[in-house]
Amino acid sequence: MSSINPKVALKNLNKIRKEEKKKRKEQKLLKAAVEYVKDSKEVEKQRDDFEDNGDGKVTPSRFPLYTVSIAVPGSILDNAQTLELRTYLAGQVARAACIYRIDEVIVFDDGSTQQDGVHRPSENSCIQFAKLLQYLECPQYLRKYLFPMHKDLRYAGLLNPLDAPHHLRQSDVFPYREGVVSNQPVKKGKGSLVNVGLLKNVCVDKILTPGVRVTVKLLSQKEETKKMYGSVVPPSQPRTELGVYWGYDVRITKSFSDIFTKSPYKEGYDFTIGTSDKGSPIQESDDSQFTNFKHMLVVFGGLDGLESALECDESLTVSDVSLLFDKYLNTCPSQGSRTIRTEEAILISLAQITTKISKLHR
Repeated sequence: MSSINPKVALKNLNKIRKEEKKKRKEQKLLKAAVEYVKDSKEVEKQRDDFEDNGDGKVTPSRFPLYTVSIAVPGSILDNAQTLELRTYLAGQVARAACIYRIDEVIVFDDGSTQQDGVHRPSENSCIQFAKLLQYLECPQYLRKYLFPMHKDLRYAGLLNPLDAPHHLRQSDVFPYREGVVSNQPVKKGKGSLVNVGLLKNVCVDKILTPGVRVTVKLLSQKEETKKMYGSVVPPSQPRTELGVYWGYDVRITKSFSDIFTKSPYKEGYDFTIGTSDKGSPIQESDDSQFTNFKHMLVVFGGLDGLESALECDESLTVSDVSLLFDKYLNTCPSQGSRTIRTEEAILISLAQITTKISKLHR
């Protein structure tokens, strides 16, 4: 009769215990998800404008269906001397965008980078700026899949996290999650698997390209079900259905005019604001104009202001930059410093603008 090796037996016992512990943790998360869905009767009533009740009628959302976009010149990174400072500057803009629930950040080339007294495109700064903004907006558990090692992201790990609502931890229970489509094989015609930062991948009914980021709504789970199921939804649905901020999109434009002409919205921006120390004091503006819009755009200038961006864009024929906007505002008319940095202007301006918006919308 062969003797049992104590070391092997102990190793097998530890392995069994780890597997049991993992199963208990999975069951606990699934149970919490089930309870959350059962208790969300109020949530089920808050459907967006595109949800059908089954009788052909559409129930409007009680949450505001509007967006706020900001445009920032990539040249502001040229004013930072080191990669660390450039990274920190991008982090400040990302934090401001998240704090004030911005839906879109546009990085535009204002042509203000000068070499030998001649204006040059700041394409490299725009790309670096946009990459840092995208990296910070992405949930931490997805970054290694979506952002390969790059010199522009060398110091990104030192930045303060956005801690946005869609940056969920593994233990957080929420009906929506950001995920990346896995390359794990599935049966033909059985959809795809999506990594949403949980212990198990989520099965969705659509066949998707691996490596693509998607928004997933988790479906009600039965306690005895081993697999988790969900459906791919538009990134805007968490906000229209639950009123939860769900991050910002990043867009790069090669010129000042492209900010307006290449809007992602079919109807474009219906309320545009330019910020400048030469504008009208924001305190004197009519508050009612801040409530009747669908897509607001707030544009910030670089070191030389929006006037310089107009001069560098040959496609624009207007002589006065204020004519491009519905409002041309000075958001800090009593400033003590001769200059206000762009990252400071973003915080100052959005604090006042969102206050005016909140009187009706939020």
